[in-house]
Amino acid sequence: MRMFRLFLAALALALASPSWAVQPDEILDDPVLESRARDISAGLRCLVCRNESIDESNAELARDMRLLVRERLVEGDSNTEVMSFIVERYGEYVLLRPTTDGANIILWVAAPVLFLISILSAGLYLRRRENAPEPSKGGLSAEEEKRLKELLDD
Repeated sequence: MRMFRLFLAALALALASPSWAVQPDEILDDPVLESRARDISAGLRCLVCRNESIDESNAELARDMRLLVRERLVEGDSNTEVMSFIVERYGEYVLLRPTTDGANIILWVAAPVLFLISILSAGLYLRRRENAPEPSKGGLSAEEEKRLKELLDD
């Protein structure tokens, strides 16, 4: 029984590991260039699968992008030049980690700022609530009871 459990654990770990979609015919002969290609493609989003890198995606577009990255590296481009070429061709959305310059700074700053504003608002609300006067504990006045009775009788 123990061996069976170990087998199941090993199987679960094997299935949980990422399966790379890079095909054997895409792999470069030069291990240094292949390593650079993997580094670059790990930061590029598959435009079909969305939140998957092109290395992990089986989509045709991801394959085309992987081949394009490797082609540019073989031509002698640096990693930065390859990234710039891909971004120019497909747009900044292709980056899994968007840049923090230009209009994107608003997106990076908005979440922490809104979080701080909500914390401050909650603190102010609780402080005001704590200092608010107690509601009167004496029930309804005679006029209010009479009016309530009239409403309930109708």
